[in-house]
Amino acid sequence: MLRSKGPSQRQLRVGEEIRHILAKVLSHRDSGNELLDKASITITEVRVSPDLQNATVFLVPLGGQRIPEILAAFKETSWFFRKEVAHQLTTRIAPRLAFQADLSFDEAQRIETLLTSPKVKRDIENKD
Repeated sequence: MLRSKGPSQRQLRVGEEIRHILAKVLSHRDSGNELLDKASITITEVRVSPDLQNATVFLVPLGGQRIPEILAAFKETSWFFRKEVAHQLTTRIAPRLAFQADLSFDEAQRIETLLTSPKVKRDIENKD
């Protein structure tokens, strides 16, 4: 049986380090982008490529609103965040940052809604 190989310990460590750096930078509210400086944004995860050259930053704004505008603002100011990561990261190379909305919370809510729906409850009760 083949198993897909997950991220290495180094990838996980670097991703978590980048997540902490970005969270700290966002808390200072001095990115130069008014939307990013005013919004409450949570960095939920950072996935780093095996060669540490690229990192995908998953984020969710408070209330899940204005996601397209916030992603566009991150794309415009990605150079600023990469510069901040480069100054604080303990690796030789600062990865290129790509920003993506974290939709896992929406998916979890959708599943929760399905599981608590009357139709599914009825099917589960009839199974016993």
